[in-house]
Amino acid sequence: MFQLDLKSRESIYEQIISQMKELIVTGVLKEGEKLPSVRELSRILTVNPNTVQKAYRELERQGYVYTVTGLGCFAASLADIRRDETAIHQLTETLRTTLRQLTYLGFTRQEIDALLDRLFREDHQHRNDTEKGSEST
Repeated sequence: MFQLDLKSRESIYEQIISQMKELIVTGVLKEGEKLPSVRELSRILTVNPNTVQKAYRELERQGYVYTVTGLGCFAASLADIRRDETAIHQLTETLRTTLRQLTYLGFTRQEIDALLDRLFREDHQHRNDTEKGSEST
């Protein structure tokens, strides 16, 4: 389910958050499905329970999960997820810079469209492969 990269520049806490988000957004974790307990996930990942707790709190703050006292954490509805306008703005600026750089390298609008289409297909395939892998375990 989770694969931590100990060599990554992204902290373990951030990796847990991003992987949990991906599982929820792609539907691997269905709305209302119970997440592993903090203790269980920390044992599986061999990380400090405080790290998992911190990640769960942030996921709840962003609307990806909700907590039911005494029962645990559950995947929220996609409609409940709050859009992080600051992150959206930053990513839009990054995309704008990347588009400019591709244009400077001589890419046409059609080539950029084809590149984006290929990247979307590859990402979709990766998510399908990930989903199939989690079903077989």
